[in-house]
Amino acid sequence: MSPAGRFPIRLLALDIDGTLVGEDLVLRHRTHAAIGAAIRRGVAVSLVTGRMASSAFTFAEALGLRQPIVAYQGALIRAMPEPGRGRIGRLLLHTPLPASVAREAVDWALARGLDPHLNHLERFIIRVDDPKADDYSRFLGARAELVPSLREAIDHPVSKVLAVGDEQATLDAFSEARIHFASRADVTISHPRFLEFLAPGVSKGRAVRWLARRLEIPIEQVMAIGDQRNDLEMIAAVGHGVAMPTAPADVLAVARHVAPPLEDEGAAQMIERLVLGRTGR
Repeated sequence: MSPAGRFPIRLLALDIDGTLVGEDLVLRHRTHAAIGAAIRRGVAVSLVTGRMASSAFTFAEALGLRQPIVAYQGALIRAMPEPGRGRIGRLLLHTPLPASVAREAVDWALARGLDPHLNHLERFIIRVDDPKADDYSRFLGARAELVPSLREAIDHPVSKVLAVGDEQATLDAFSEARIHFASRADVTISHPRFLEFLAPGVSKGRAVRWLARRLEIPIEQVMAIGDQRNDLEMIAAVGHGVAMPTAPADVLAVARHVAPPLEDEGAAQMIERLVLGRTGR
């Protein structure tokens, strides 16, 4: 059961893709304005994403954020770098997936027709013959590292394994993977086509609780907004859990609030209403 919400809200935990930006990856004016107003009121704001931290940094910098970035569903947390010191801040927390389990996840995904990739720290690793390498690099804002064999590239624990398939194949694999890898890896869906394998216990919910403790903010005064299954634990963990209207039914079920649609900058509207106390359009 989610904790009872308390006001004022003092920490915002925000997913990026499907929540703040759409497929065009553009942060729009109302979203900028609402987050900026929250910061000026003294509200802490962190991005909590499945992306690598260096990829999320572009959005954090554009929004003027100074709180840590939660990456890889909470497997990695980095401080924001000091202004002018590049895109990588100090590593605060890293919980990687054991190498043996990562290799098994790669084999398991390939056997089911899914296309696995690796993420470790700020490295994005794919097969040298992957036809979508340029597409992935554009999405992440970072160049992919190409290797002949993913399995052989895993010689130490990795931050996560991501497997790509069509929506139905990903959904079908999700339930099977959770059973097969029970107690050895946590499995989630971060996008209708992305199945992710993480170290046991890793979730955005765990990461947001870590952030709240670090800032000495009661979890009841935290608001989290997300749109996918990887946001479920985060939305359930806080006093003010908000799901985007496109979220799966199990995510909507744990949310205290449902935001207006992404195209109407629904996350911004929820910040205006619950954090800034504004009413109206």
